[in-house]
Amino acid sequence: MEAFRIDGPVKLSGEISPQGAKNEALQIVGAVLLTKEKVIIENLPEIRDVLKLIELLQGLGVKVNRISPNNYSFKADDINLDYLYQDEFYKNASAIRGSLLILGPMLARFGVGVIPKPGGDKIGRRKLDTHFIGLQNLGAEFIYDADAALYNIKATQLKGAYMLLEEASVTGTANVLMAAALAEGTTEIYHAACEPYIQQLCKMLISMGANIEGTGTNYLSIKGVKELGGCTHRCLPDMIEIGSFIGMAAMTQSAITIKNAIPSGLKNITTEHLGIMPEMLRKLGIQFNFQGNDIIVPEQSIYEVDTNIDGSIITISDAPWPGFTPDLLSIALVVATQAKGNVLIHQKMFESRLFFVDNLIEMGAQIILCDPHRATIMGLARKYPLRGISMRSPDIRAGVALLIAALSAEGGSTIQNIAQIDRGYEKIDDRLNAMGAKIQRIKDPN
Repeated sequence: MEAFRIDGPVKLSGEISPQGAKNEALQIVGAVLLTKEKVIIENLPEIRDVLKLIELLQGLGVKVNRISPNNYSFKADDINLDYLYQDEFYKNASAIRGSLLILGPMLARFGVGVIPKPGGDKIGRRKLDTHFIGLQNLGAEFIYDADAALYNIKATQLKGAYMLLEEASVTGTANVLMAAALAEGTTEIYHAACEPYIQQLCKMLISMGANIEGTGTNYLSIKGVKELGGCTHRCLPDMIEIGSFIGMAAMTQSAITIKNAIPSGLKNITTEHLGIMPEMLRKLGIQFNFQGNDIIVPEQSIYEVDTNIDGSIITISDAPWPGFTPDLLSIALVVATQAKGNVLIHQKMFESRLFFVDNLIEMGAQIILCDPHRATIMGLARKYPLRGISMRSPDIRAGVALLIAALSAEGGSTIQNIAQIDRGYEKIDDRLNAMGAKIQRIKDPN
């Protein structure tokens, strides 16, 4: 196990480029199983979760070629279904939640899908019902082996169906969408997730020959085709990294440039790529502007939280797209600790995601954890700097929030369990050290 040793406070400077979008990449990599032809994926983040999913595909027999850093080709023309029942598959698939995203493609093309209870962030209950109910609507038979914690699903021929999803699950929508692409007849999905990750998956499937209408909305209509072909697809810049870097600059009083944060060809960056994220970060008082494909974040000694029109304290809460993504709520929370003014953070979607604030309180932040879903932050405009401590990363986003706190804190900090951070952020220590950070990757002292 490894840990980060961080010396603070630091002031960063220079340029940094966001990686490819993690949440998109996992879906896109799963989709290569839908065709026997070659698929090329560009701007693929080389992070633990994505590399583990690629390793899983290789075990299934997918031919994988790393063309260059972050660019890969895949060819799933000779799949070994026996691998689904081997111990190695169970071990690898249970290590990451992204393994779920092979279910829809495997079921659609081969009539069978097997997956152990998946791993991932420890942020509370994350039910899988939307995935399996959606696939059952297409005619699949679902069996759960409770003793082995193993999900089995099979079908001889998927058939299009009307369905209203219980929740707008991104990965659930992705699995049903991929399966429906090869189903017989038309599938209508209401209450579908419409995040940029799903929009990108639709774009990829259409380029492979799928017939999909409603991209970007919560209604998708998919007319199944007999087979899909190959394609070349490029992942978007990671919106979560972009938001993390903006918050990091504010906390460390740094002037930075986020290069190539905006892909070319977008009509409206807020609706097509970043959603409401820029507006929510500006509510915290953070200044930044768009310049071509880049985001410029100037140095700020003080940033002041907005209030509501009547002068009351604002609430920042998460919501499905186009609302504020839950993956940035941890960043908003830590940034608020050094702002001027008060804010209520309301985490609606996951019941254990705010428990990391105990570490921030120990560092000197003024926070009241009201309950598992709500925290009130009293920003004292840097009057009382955070102090370095030893802490542990519980999940990807909380881990980076703690890293941001450590970079701004006085003295040394240690963050244990950084494998969680590596799951979502590619070489984050190397990239930040190039901008002036003082981060050492060390053996976990515990």
